[in-house]
Amino acid sequence: MDSETASLHAIVYGRVQGVNFRDFVYARARALGLRGYVKNVRDDHRAVEVVAEGLRSALERLVGQLRDGPRGARVDAVDQRWGEATGDFDGFGVRF
Repeated sequence: MDSETASLHAIVYGRVQGVNFRDFVYARARALGLRGYVKNVRDDHRAVEVVAEGLRSALERLVGQLRDGPRGARVDAVDQRWGEATGDFDGFGVRF
């Protein structure tokens, strides 16, 4: 298993607000042992922001799940920016 830690900043575009996308991301990120947050992008009602840190392999799995989304969602694109983990997060949460 890949033990390298990393950070991911992703913006997910499509029909991703009002379809339980944040709860979907929250459950998957916690199951993968990731830290960070998910929130709706206020100025773009078709986007959700995900900031996560943890094992690179777990983050890559999360990206795959972001591309699928929950039932009712339609994901048009997932923009990703990768970096080094900061250790700034204690767990994973939903922000408003």
